[in-house]
Amino acid sequence: MTDSLDELRRDLIAAGRILAAKGVLDAFGHVSVRHPANAERFLMTRARAPALATQEDILEFDLDSRPIAADAPRAFAERVIHGCVYRARPDVLAVCHHHAPAILPYCVTGVPLVPVVHLGATMGPAVPFWDSRDEFGDTNLLVKSQAEGQSLARALGPNWLVLMRRHGAASCGRSLPELVFRTVYGAANAEIQTKAMALGRIDPLTEGERAGSEALNLSPLALDRAWELWNQQIAL
Repeated sequence: MTDSLDELRRDLIAAGRILAAKGVLDAFGHVSVRHPANAERFLMTRARAPALATQEDILEFDLDSRPIAADAPRAFAERVIHGCVYRARPDVLAVCHHHAPAILPYCVTGVPLVPVVHLGATMGPAVPFWDSRDEFGDTNLLVKSQAEGQSLARALGPNWLVLMRRHGAASCGRSLPELVFRTVYGAANAEIQTKAMALGRIDPLTEGERAGSEALNLSPLALDRAWELWNQQIAL
């Protein structure tokens, strides 16, 4: 992670705009990053479409997802997703909640999402499901309470992506560039898998192929190249 808070704030806005440009986020969904100087806090924007957010919209939260500023503007209702994941996973430094259209069929059907191409390996070794009905019955499907956020974080476990039944997904990473890479190519893999299943039997990566591809994709050789391109495309 970058050492400069100013750079990190810039990268947080860039991450949201990149994911919007890639069709992962629209008016809904959000990205956050753990505070570089205080692991018990995180940064995310006020409740605003990621493609429109600026650094002036960035707020600071504690891990109970409470805004630090007493006069903070309206925040995202589902910010507890971020706080609960950060509390459960000290290794996670960035989080995204989204409703990418390519992912949603898997959230609806329960069909396992598996890596079928090498870039999709960055989804991680497993993609678990979380169903809010199991513990909370009928809700409006928003993750708004600490209990719901904690339940989702438990379902995520040591993984990097969790599917939320009938809702969307939560993804995470060890930096903002890594989060964006995992999220973009997780959605791309889902789209490819859906098309491949329409043609016939899919042949997913072996665990060895997946692990090797993930390590390569998240190395500077690939990650830096993608991050540079995506930043040029949004031209902040």
